[in-house]
Amino acid sequence: MEQDKGADAAATVRTLEIAVALGILVLSAVVIWDSLRLGMRWAEDGPQAGYFPFYIGLIMALASVVNLVRTLRNPTHAQTAFVTRGQFKLVLAVLVPLAVYAALVKPLGIYVASIVFIAWFMWKLGKYSWTMIVPVAFGTMIGFFLMFEVWFKVPLPKGPLEALIGFA
Repeated sequence: MEQDKGADAAATVRTLEIAVALGILVLSAVVIWDSLRLGMRWAEDGPQAGYFPFYIGLIMALASVVNLVRTLRNPTHAQTAFVTRGQFKLVLAVLVPLAVYAALVKPLGIYVASIVFIAWFMWKLGKYSWTMIVPVAFGTMIGFFLMFEVWFKVPLPKGPLEALIGFA
């Protein structure tokens, strides 16, 4: 969705177009370099391992350069907001807790980390009371624990709490 030109931009369309084009160009360079390392010629017994990746990398690089040039030549992208500061704060309100959740899965186990994750969102974003948060967060994870660990016998990452109750 295109934003107004006067909006309080956290990032413009031009900035992100350039960043994506350069990122894909770097990825293309890695693909091309590794294809050259593997061999990208046609051998006696057919194509070498890097033959097809080399040409895919070339196509990606070419497309990236075309996008970069088109973006640099389009002055309207410099004033058009891709995301406003308010919208970016909303994205971060989900992204930061999600990153913390992912980091907590290994040391705490998926069930405890999920209880914390659900409780955080219900408290911070949903503005629910603890009388609603506790039963929902724990009930959901008890249900998932029974479904995955007991009924389907699918082992998920566990932490110290599960080890205490014998499900390590």
